Amino acid sequence: MLALGRPVLGQSDQQKTRAFTLEEAVDFALKNYPAVRASLERVRAAEAGVGLARTSYLPRTDVLWQSNRGTDNNITGLTLPNSVIAPITGPVPLSTSNRSAWGSAGGLLFSWEPLDFGYRGARVDAARAVQNRAAAEASLTRLDVSVATVNAYLTVLAAEETVRAALADVERRETLTKSVHVLVDNQLRAGADASRADAELARARVNLARAQQQEAISRAQLADILGIADAVVEVRASTLLTRPPAAAPPLTPVSNNPVAEVQRARVQESQSLVHALDRSYYPKLYLQSVVMGRGSGVDPSGKFLGGSEGLGPDRSNWAAGLTVTFPVFDIFSIRSKKAVEAANERAEESRYDQALQDLTGQLRKAQASLDGARKVAENTPVELEAARTTETQERARYQAGLATLVDVSDAQSFLVQAEIDDALARLAVWQNLASVAAAQGDLTPFLQALRTDAQGAR
Repeated sequence: MLALGRPVLGQSDQQKTRAFTLEEAVDFALKNYPAVRASLERVRAAEAGVGLARTSYLPRTDVLWQSNRGTDNNITGLTLPNSVIAPITGPVPLSTSNRSAWGSAGGLLFSWEPLDFGYRGARVDAARAVQNRAAAEASLTRLDVSVATVNAYLTVLAAEETVRAALADVERRETLTKSVHVLVDNQLRAGADASRADAELARARVNLARAQQQEAISRAQLADILGIADAVVEVRASTLLTRPPAAAPPLTPVSNNPVAEVQRARVQESQSLVHALDRSYYPKLYLQSVVMGRGSGVDPSGKFLGGSEGLGPDRSNWAAGLTVTFPVFDIFSIRSKKAVEAANERAEESRYDQALQDLTGQLRKAQASLDGARKVAENTPVELEAARTTETQERARYQAGLATLVDVSDAQSFLVQAEIDDALARLAVWQNLASVAAAQGDLTPFLQALRTDAQGAR
């Protein structure tokens, strides 16, 4: 089986293992994830668009050269402007002829628009608005990738802790099962206890397999976010599993969130297009000068000179002047275009207001989740300690014949759940801290809190 032209067989043997802290993972993803690179290229394209708009201030120079051979059967009369019939200059001959002669023409036309009533400046402003939108979208992409990396990283840590708790549960149940079988073999317990212990052990192993499966899936998702989908990713827990952070990141206005900045940039882009249309219904003024020459193989009397006569210009002229054009009836199309862009502007303003509302709601929910996660993290150590004590006591009571195997199994199930709850509660505080920072549009305070906790733990 082939994937993208590469053999899949033996691929696992070529996989590399990469280990990251959370900060390293975020930095690596921002440098390697394709969507980030694509957004940066769009910014560069928009910057080039600004440069392109500025070139409209430059004068225009056109050079022309033409050589031809043809007949000279001129006629008096009018033809409307068209792109098919070639004009002929010179006297009208008394009779037509199929004889041909050389002709040539060349020239240089210099044209410059000294005054545009603000139109070119408006087009440059519109190009800058596109650049600002592209930059805001790039910031949003970076934020999305950073948040996705943090979530994927914490998911891997949660999966590892679940595997660790499931493995400890299997080891406890293996020890209990051996003890139960000894008691049953010595006829000190009913045979049903051995069957129940075997069933509980099998269920624990199933839970371990499922946890390991989820761990592998989580690692693959993190590797994909990091842009190294063909590598095996390991995570360094640092302080994430030892202590929840004490303080929340400082609050900043949600208007600084890249989501809001993108929408604001779209509003400004629509406004710039409306402004450009406002400056478009004005006369066009051009200062022009031309140098030109022509040659012909027919003299003014209509005589064909023959040979190479006419291959080069033999008469030259120059001219300079001012040209003014004004598209009178463009006012109707400009009005329609302005109506379209004005409606688009109002729509973008409404989307901006909606974005601010959504971000405010997202921030409030993230803060509420953070407060709840802190309270949970304060109580799970108590739950874990009580579960350990209960499991130890129930095993001792079972050995003494004062408790049933069901009591021990329930205590062990409670213990494994308490171990998972305690580990996930600490991670939940970090994840909700990241959610608060993401709602504000900047993960820097979250990463700074992580760095501060790591330094305090040393």
